[in-house]
Amino acid sequence: MAEGTFPFTSATLRSLRLQREWLEWEDRRRAAAQLCRSQRCPPSSLARLTRPRRSCRDPAVQNALFSGNLQQVQALFRDEDAANMIVETESNQLAWSPEQGFWVLTPKTKQTVPLTIAAARGYTDCARHLIRQGAELDARVGGPAALHEACAQAHSDCVRLLLTFGAKANVLSEEGTTPLHLCTAPESLQCAKLLLEAGATVNVAARDSEMTPLHVAAARGLEEHVALYLAHGANVGLRTSQGETALNAACAGAEGPGNGRSHQAVARQLLEAGADAQAAGRKRHTPLHNACANGCGALAELLLRHGACAGVSNSAGHTPMDCVLQAVQDTPNWEPEVLFGALLDYGAQPVHPEMLKHCANLPRALEVLLNAYPCVPSCDTWVEAVLPELWQEHEAFYSSALAMVNQPRRLQHLARLAVRAQLGNRCRQAADRLPLPQLLRDYLLLRVEGRIQ
Repeated sequence: MAEGTFPFTSATLRSLRLQREWLEWEDRRRAAAQLCRSQRCPPSSLARLTRPRRSCRDPAVQNALFSGNLQQVQALFRDEDAANMIVETESNQLAWSPEQGFWVLTPKTKQTVPLTIAAARGYTDCARHLIRQGAELDARVGGPAALHEACAQAHSDCVRLLLTFGAKANVLSEEGTTPLHLCTAPESLQCAKLLLEAGATVNVAARDSEMTPLHVAAARGLEEHVALYLAHGANVGLRTSQGETALNAACAGAEGPGNGRSHQAVARQLLEAGADAQAAGRKRHTPLHNACANGCGALAELLLRHGACAGVSNSAGHTPMDCVLQAVQDTPNWEPEVLFGALLDYGAQPVHPEMLKHCANLPRALEVLLNAYPCVPSCDTWVEAVLPELWQEHEAFYSSALAMVNQPRRLQHLARLAVRAQLGNRCRQAADRLPLPQLLRDYLLLRVEGRIQ
């Protein structure tokens, strides 16, 4: 059917053009192969096939490639040898000099091929010309292939072009990663879709780290990528060389309080797909440890609702509560009382009184922790750590806590602790299900009141 007889869309015309170009290229390749067979590979042809690649440091060649100047590329790359030459670039990088005792600029040479340069920068027309001239689609000079670079930079048009002309969707870089491993930005979703449509293996593991594309996407909080991989059969139980699952990668990748929404959404998808909330790596670090270390309260609550253990210790003997205390020191100016409350509601033990000093300047968090005791312990360790200006601002709370040291608590508080002890790690769920007034429910769950009674 002629193009003028049907209202083709631009996307359809582009697909037809790419398909026609691929068919023309395939015809030339088959004709060359048939000629080689008919002549039984004469010495000249064999020499051409095994001849080493040419190296090039010509600035004019590099400028044409790196700037995407199609006219210059067409003028410079007119045959297969030119299209497959090795382009050597040199740049200065900082390196530590033990002899001189300081950082120095050191020249570093990098090798690649023209097609990889064009694909990395999204120069689709230049890449098409190089392919027409016989550029090897899966060449890995310098480490990655052209398809790796196109995915890493989220150039979906180049990915489509390379796949249309026969690039391998599962080509391995010298580091042992596939192009799907390099779809690491939200903009690369279309690249991932094209790769999977072309037969990319979703559960392939990187050679050294044994990370799958699902691990990579989860660690970066890429919700749509994770959904795509799960829809194509990604296995949530696969582990890295360190024994980490994709769920652990998602919790470790959360960047801190207030910034873990995308990672929380990823974790929810993984849990709904059957991920184990208690799965620990080789150091027995669970997803909950990671969420607490990053100060992500909502993410920790999600894990606890799906069966994560609030009192489990890692190989260093640290519980999730210990991780929160460490996060308090490393990440000031946040509100850890949500995390403390969630862990206590799901069965975590109160912190050692000596550790209260880490929350001395966070009155809301300190109140939650103090209300986990039947009697306010000696406060010498944390009182000295309170900043004078903070004491003045929250004098009512600090004074009430100081007055209750080693004093009998109210019967109401003791009854609260008795109910919580009876419910154990089911405290949060029971409070949601019991027909309690909202005020009583909040009191049972250690709501912040601004004073100790």
